[in-house]
Amino acid sequence: MSPLHVVILAAGQGSRMKSSLPKVLHTLAGRPLLQHVIDTAHQLGADKIHTVIGHGATQVQERIEDDGIHWVEQKERLGTGHAVAQVLEHLPEDARVLVLYGDVPLIQKPTLATLVSHVAVNSLGLLTVTMDDPTGYGRIVRDDRGRVTSIVEHKDASIEQKAIREVNTGILAVMASHLKTWIPQLSNENAQGEYYLTDIIAMAAGEKIDVAVNQPQDLFEVQGVNNRVQLAELERWFQRHQAERLMLAGASLADPDRVDVRGNLEVGTDVFIDINAVFEGNVKIGNNVRIGPGCVIRDTEVGDGTEIKAYSVIESSKIGENGQIGPYARFRPGNELAANTKVGNFVELKKAVVGEGSKISHLSYVGDATLGARVNVGAGTITCNYDGANKYQTVIGNGVFVGSNCSLVAPVTIAPEATIGAGSTITRDVADHELAVARGRQRNIAGWEKPKKH
Repeated sequence: MSPLHVVILAAGQGSRMKSSLPKVLHTLAGRPLLQHVIDTAHQLGADKIHTVIGHGATQVQERIEDDGIHWVEQKERLGTGHAVAQVLEHLPEDARVLVLYGDVPLIQKPTLATLVSHVAVNSLGLLTVTMDDPTGYGRIVRDDRGRVTSIVEHKDASIEQKAIREVNTGILAVMASHLKTWIPQLSNENAQGEYYLTDIIAMAAGEKIDVAVNQPQDLFEVQGVNNRVQLAELERWFQRHQAERLMLAGASLADPDRVDVRGNLEVGTDVFIDINAVFEGNVKIGNNVRIGPGCVIRDTEVGDGTEIKAYSVIESSKIGENGQIGPYARFRPGNELAANTKVGNFVELKKAVVGEGSKISHLSYVGDATLGARVNVGAGTITCNYDGANKYQTVIGNGVFVGSNCSLVAPVTIAPEATIGAGSTITRDVADHELAVARGRQRNIAGWEKPKKH
């Protein structure tokens, strides 16, 4: 089979976005619009992806990190035909070419796969939609036998043509050899003064090349983004589809309209997700997990039976089975919790390994630390892991009890079954089964008079 080359047009400024950011870098579901299109092209198995950039070209290249992209700059924006012309020299003669748009982010792989299947020497694929109000769109003109003969832009259309409800999406698939023949023949003698890619359809019809038409399953697949209102509409459509996918996979959502998935979320069965939860990056949730309201979970794996209570923020961590997290817990990256652990309210973890059955119940900071099994960390305890220049490890053995309001100054090791008295500042290693108390002696002063207001 001939190679598949995808051409993504992403050179526009997007002035209606009212932003200094190039339009294709505005985000939908946490990813730039252009990234959605690139990801779909990869899913389709593209042999090469050419992206035509113009406005904010440097910003776009810096933001989209993909070594598989061939960047082509369109220095003058003279229309879609002119944009594709910038890529012609990079297309093999026998390649199938799929033209996509950086501001049409939700086009789906099955739709494109069907379109590409029509590409041959004697046929091309064209994606159209039928709209109740086609104002502003190029109309699909057909002959008496229903064959597509041309596309007429709205500003160039006659009154009769404006009555046509089938319109062009701009997405098409065609042999590179045809593009190399037709694009140099394009003219800008039209209302816009631009070189329209759509004019190649009339050329194809004139050469008796079949124009095979397909339509997407949903209009939102081909909805472009021209302003922030349209962007918000696409966001809601996307999130509603994500919510439906999660519910069909076995999750119950307190409100399907108040869950945001900004990456890849995999759920087990009998999962409950409360309102306003946000999932970013790659998140995997096991069976019988409960996610409380307002939680933000990023690049994390959550084991079966775990509950993450309200307003907890979890990043790049692995949580074992039957854990209890939060409310208001803060996991910075790099944590690994075994089964049956508890991390309570207003606890912050960073690069912490927590053994089975251990508890850090409230108001503590544990960073750059390894805790064994059955460790109890009292309220207000901190691991002092940073000296202003370097970070050090705290190691706490199995069965250690750390009293409230302790400071463990790293590097330090507390051996199994040791006890740390409340209010202690520990700067030296503690042997197993020892009691370590490091605090000033209490003084009780008789007859003390409290200060009075002047």
